[in-house]
Amino acid sequence: MSNRRLFLQQLGLNSAGLLILPGAFVSRGASYSPFTSGSGPFPRSTPEQQGIASASILNFLTAIKSGGQEFHSIMIIRHGHVVAEGWWSPFTKDDHQQLYSLSKSFTGTAIGMAADEKKLSIEDPIISFFPDDRPATISDNLAALKVKHLLSMSVGQAKDSILTLEASPAGTRWEKTFLELPVVYEPGTRFLYNSGSSYMLSSIVKKVTGMPAHEYLKPRLYDPLGITGATWTENAEGVNMGASNLRIRTEDIGKLGQLYLQKGSWNGRQLVSQEWVALAAKKEIDTGTGNGSWSAGYGYQFWMNPIGGFRADGAYGQYSMVFPDKDTVVVITSESADKETTMHTVWDHLYPALTDSVTLPPDAAGHDKLQQELKSLTLPPPQFNPQSPLAASISGKKYLLDSNPFNANAVSFRFDGSKTIFTLMEGGKPDIVITCGSNEWILKGNRKPSAHSLFSLRRIDFDSPVAASAGWKDDHTLVLTFRYVEAIHGDTFTCIFDGDQLRMQFMFSGARMDKRPDDRADITGKAQA
Repeated sequence: MSNRRLFLQQLGLNSAGLLILPGAFVSRGASYSPFTSGSGPFPRSTPEQQGIASASILNFLTAIKSGGQEFHSIMIIRHGHVVAEGWWSPFTKDDHQQLYSLSKSFTGTAIGMAADEKKLSIEDPIISFFPDDRPATISDNLAALKVKHLLSMSVGQAKDSILTLEASPAGTRWEKTFLELPVVYEPGTRFLYNSGSSYMLSSIVKKVTGMPAHEYLKPRLYDPLGITGATWTENAEGVNMGASNLRIRTEDIGKLGQLYLQKGSWNGRQLVSQEWVALAAKKEIDTGTGNGSWSAGYGYQFWMNPIGGFRADGAYGQYSMVFPDKDTVVVITSESADKETTMHTVWDHLYPALTDSVTLPPDAAGHDKLQQELKSLTLPPPQFNPQSPLAASISGKKYLLDSNPFNANAVSFRFDGSKTIFTLMEGGKPDIVITCGSNEWILKGNRKPSAHSLFSLRRIDFDSPVAASAGWKDDHTLVLTFRYVEAIHGDTFTCIFDGDQLRMQFMFSGARMDKRPDDRADITGKAQA
């Protein structure tokens, strides 16, 4: 029996259903050239050498700007070559970006590799992995729940379970919490986006391999692809979150997409089987009706694109979009208020420009213009008055803070030329000192620890460099703007001075985009005598 049939037999599938799938990965008109330069960066090329006009990419950048979306990086990989790349300052190519649900595609890849190694089958019942976490009564639907249903988000639970898992009582395993939730519908019959499913996949990887998914992937995926410095949050049980909280660089996101574009092959090695790629990257379940970007179906931890191909997709606009018919991968990181608009910018302005021509005539002038535009990308901070007559009287003073839920004891502000040095003090922890530019970003030397008083929000609960800017909204109101460049998001601290009194107000960028109030109450304080 062939290896292909052995693999399909192990998965518990009928091989006949897969015979036509590889055709979906045949490039139309373009010469397919797998990336073969080892674990280093992608080779670079002009767009025209890879069959796309520099002017078309410029039009795409113009559409990004006019669409009002906040992009942090973009990378276009055509025929295995990077033809355009850019980072909106203060974001840089070296930042390890929070992927949100794009992490799920890495979790799914770990499952695929474990299946290739015959450590599991997607037909395995979930309860078989967790004998100590089973509820006293096992319903028919829970008994029927299999690995493939976790992969395709067709568990049958009534709502996403991730918040329920995170709220598990101390000492209660998340797996036990998951298995005790009602499976209302027959598994495999209804789609419901469920991050708890991805956590369970991560837990299964640890169960069958004896190591967290992050550790398991290192020699099998990260090292061959040259992904370094990646981090992935674990829960108290040592299980990687699975659904989110993996952090890697923009180019590394592109490598995952390119690996799947190349049917699991990299530098002459089959890292994950072609059969797994074919399964993961085809529609396994309908996701709804209409023309929205989430209505084209879902595979195994990948979304299907309405215009063809598939994508790894994370909250606030993190993408590795794969277009097999165009031999192209498009990578985006962003903090987008409207992901539909973000994706349609690709569907409408970039995808049509991916010609079937192998090459186009050189366009030196167009390419130079594109390079200039890519190098000038920036997200300027809010602009305020750089000075206030009040600054001299408060510079260097310590403001003792009233009792607050963050255990923040005191803050100080020091004005040094065009810089504002903000210091946050908390008993028992090192001070946080952040240097802000005057209506411009300062990044060097600024960091936010993983968990520290005012910064300890759920979505930014890890260490990150901080880009900071400051300015005066009026003579008595100093506005500090922070961007946590490896956490996507940012913060605004509005500091209102009234005599020796201080009031601090907060606005998390995610809350602003969602048009909801910040979940931190104001803090008050008084200048130390």
